[in-house]
Amino acid sequence: MNNRIKLLKGDITKIPVDAIVNAANSSLLGGGGVDGAIHRAGGKQILDECIAIRNKQGGCATGEAVITTGGKLPAKYVIHTVGPVYNGGRKNTAVLLANCYTNSLKLASANGIKSIAFPNISTGIYGYPKPEAAEVAVGAVQKYLAEHNDIDEVTFVCFDEENYGLYERLLK
Repeated sequence: MNNRIKLLKGDITKIPVDAIVNAANSSLLGGGGVDGAIHRAGGKQILDECIAIRNKQGGCATGEAVITTGGKLPAKYVIHTVGPVYNGGRKNTAVLLANCYTNSLKLASANGIKSIAFPNISTGIYGYPKPEAAEVAVGAVQKYLAEHNDIDEVTFVCFDEENYGLYERLLK
């Protein structure tokens, strides 16, 4: 396993890193799953900052990322990225999913973030098959870390046993 990549099973809202990544929707106004959990745990400040971003640029496109403070979370920042809806894997879904990880890491680097935690983007209500999503995620992060030295630690935080097992196998 790359010594800059870690794997945890748990709740991303409790991870003490510089930034956690939110699997957001394009409205940035909170939703279900990870998005809802982050907004609930982080408080109104995150929503207020998301509204300001929306008012300035009109939301966030699939594969892109924006940053807010962490509000009441242990993480200093939340990087919000919009994963693709799977829909049978058409429309460059793998490229868009990889962009979520790459653009989140680029934004982290630009903001001096040294440690970042990712959830399993697009594998909930967006229907991305977990094995394929894990391969895309690990591949994108490994590629970025091989080319950049400014991020010290990337943690994949899996909420469920299935994703944890998939990432564990890929990272060995």
